[in-house]
Amino acid sequence: MDMIQVAKKMEKAAIKSSGIDFIRLGFALFFLVAVLTYSFFSSGEIPNNVFLAIAALFGAYMAMNIGANDVANNVGPSVGSKALTMGGAIIIAAIFEASGAFIAGGDVVKTIKKGIIDINAFNGNVDPFIWAMMAALLAAALWLNFATMMKAPVSTTHSIVGGVMGAGIAAAGFTIVSWSTMGKIAASWIISPVLGGVIAAIFLYAIKKTIVFQNDKVAAARKWVPIFVAIMSWAFVTYLTLKGLKKIWPTIVDVLVFLPDEKKPSFLIASILGLIVAGIVYIILKKTVANKATNLHNTRDSINLLFTVPLIFAAALLSFAHGANDVANAIGPLAAINDAVITGGISAKAGIPLWVMAVGALGIALGLALYGPKLIRTVGSEITELDQMRAFSVAMAAAITVIIASQLGLPVSSTHIAVGGIFGVGFLREYLAANGQNDMLEKQQTDIEDEKRVLKAYSSELKTLEAKADKTKADYERIVDLYKAIDDEENKIKVTKKHIKSIEKVKYVKRDAVKKIIAAWVITVPASAVLSAAIFFMIRGIVL
Repeated sequence: MDMIQVAKKMEKAAIKSSGIDFIRLGFALFFLVAVLTYSFFSSGEIPNNVFLAIAALFGAYMAMNIGANDVANNVGPSVGSKALTMGGAIIIAAIFEASGAFIAGGDVVKTIKKGIIDINAFNGNVDPFIWAMMAALLAAALWLNFATMMKAPVSTTHSIVGGVMGAGIAAAGFTIVSWSTMGKIAASWIISPVLGGVIAAIFLYAIKKTIVFQNDKVAAARKWVPIFVAIMSWAFVTYLTLKGLKKIWPTIVDVLVFLPDEKKPSFLIASILGLIVAGIVYIILKKTVANKATNLHNTRDSINLLFTVPLIFAAALLSFAHGANDVANAIGPLAAINDAVITGGISAKAGIPLWVMAVGALGIALGLALYGPKLIRTVGSEITELDQMRAFSVAMAAAITVIIASQLGLPVSSTHIAVGGIFGVGFLREYLAANGQNDMLEKQQTDIEDEKRVLKAYSSELKTLEAKADKTKADYERIVDLYKAIDDEENKIKVTKKHIKSIEKVKYVKRDAVKKIIAAWVITVPASAVLSAAIFFMIRGIVL
C-alpha cells in the first residue's frame, strides 16, 4: 500500500514538473517568435531581411542562454549563503542585468569579439560574413544550452569567441584567426580561476583571523566589518566604473563636467570615486554595526548576518556590470549582421539599434527567470557549502580580480573568476580543517597505541588464567571480567579508527563538480568552434 502511495506521489511530482517545463518552454518560444516576427516585418523593404530576421532569432536564443548560464555567477553565492532567496535573486538580477544592458551597454559594439579574426579576409564579401556571424551565434547558444543542461557554468565570452573562430576558419581558412589572441584567451583558463581562488581565500582567511577566531567576536565585528565592507565598496565602485560604465563614459563626462575629458575611465579616476564611496560607507556602517552589535550573540552564525546586506548590493552591482559587458556576446554578431544587411558592407564596429539592444537585454532577463535557477543552485551550493562570509569573499574576488587583471592587461573570465573563488573558499576550509585536526589525529593515534597495550596485557593475563589447572572462584570471575574488558578495548580501538578515517576523508569541495566544470571550461572554445564551422557549411549549402 505504501509503495502505491509513493508511486502516486512520484507521478504527481513528475506531472507537476513537466507542466512547469511546458510553461517555461511556452514563454521562451513566445519571445523567440515575437523577435523573429518583429525583425522580419520591420525590415521588409531591406534586401536579405530574411537573414536579419533569422539572425535576430539566433541572437534572442543566445541572450536567453546567457541569462540561464552566466548570470548564476553573480547571484549564486548570495543564494547559496541564504542572503537572498531564489526568487529575490532572480528579480534583482533580471532588473539589474537589463538595466546594465540598456543604460551602459553602449550604442556601438565591436563586430568581432576580442579581435580574434581579421574581417579583411572576407575581401568585402558580405554574404559569407553574415553566414559566419549567424553560425557563431547559433553555435555559441547551443553550447551554452548544453552546458546549462549539464549544470556546468561556462564562459559566454569563450563560447562566442569559439563560435566566431570556427565560422571564420570555415569561411576563409586558418589564416583568418589571430592565434596570439587565442593564446591569451587560453591563458585565461588558468589565470582567472587561480586569481579568483587565491583572492577569495585571502579575504576569507582575513575575516576568520580578525573576527571568527577571536574570543569576543562581537567586538571584533564592530571593528572589522565596516572596514571589510568599505574595501568591498571601493572594489565594486572601481570595478563598475572601469567595466560597467566604460561604454557610456563620454556621456557621463559631458554631464559631470568636473571629470577629466577622457573616452574611457582611468584606473585613477575609478579608484578615487571608489575611495569616496568607501569612506561614506565606512562612516554609515560603523554606526549601524555598533547599534546592531547590542543584539548579537558571540557566535559565527550571528556575525554572519552582518554580511547579508553587502551581499545583496554585490549581487545587484555584479549583475549590472555583467549586463553592460556581456550583452555584447549576444548582440555583437547581431549588430554586425544588421549593419552588413543595411549598408551592404563589413565594418569593425557597428551601431546598436534600440530593438537589437532590447533583444539582448530582455533575452538575458527572460533566460535567467526561466532557466537560471538550475545553475544558480550549482554555483551556490553544489560545489562547496557557502555562508555569508564565504559568499562575501567570493564577491570580493570577482571585483578585485577584474581590477587587477585589467591593469595588468591579463585576459580573464568573470565566470571562471567566480567559480574559482568558490573553489578557493572550499579548499581553504579543507586546509584549515586539516591543520586544526592534526593535533586531534595525533592524540587519537596515541590513544590507539595505549589501548593496544592494555588489550595485550588483558589477553596475556587471560591466557595465563585459562592455562591454570586449579582455578578458584575468583579466577573464573576474573576470566569473565577479562573477556568483557577485552571486548570493550577492541570496540574502543574500532571506534577510534573509524573516527580517524572520517576526519581524513573530510572534503569541503565536491571533486566531481570540480572535474565536470573544468572539463566544460577546457572544451568550450573548441566545441563552439567545431559546431560553428558545421553550421556555417550547412547555411552555405542551403543558400548556394
